Amino acid sequence: METSVNNLSSNPGMSGKPFASNIDEASAGAHHTIDKVTDAARPAVDRVATGAHQAVDKLAGAAASAAETYDVKSEQLKEAQMRITENCRNYVRDNPLATVGIAVVAGFLLSRFMNAR
Repeated sequence: METSVNNLSSNPGMSGKPFASNIDEASAGAHHTIDKVTDAARPAVDRVATGAHQAVDKLAGAAASAAETYDVKSEQLKEAQMRITENCRNYVRDNPLATVGIAVVAGFLLSRFMNAR
């Protein structure tokens, strides 16, 4: 029985070497091939990653610029609204009769427009 176990473990494969040796060589060859493919692909992957980083940086810069512009314009609109409101208050305070007349005419026109439908 021992001879059959010894024969199985040292049974040569097709190349005259034991099976374990053939498996080790195939594994080493596969690792070598993987390393070659990885080394060949690395520059392309690095270029894609660099391009992706640059695109994200550009988008972030554009978004930051847009947000800053939005903040500035928003502040300008608030200031304009405050100026217009103050001008209207001053006009009403300085010209109360004209203001009432404008309000009556606007109400009349609005009611005519709404009734025409």
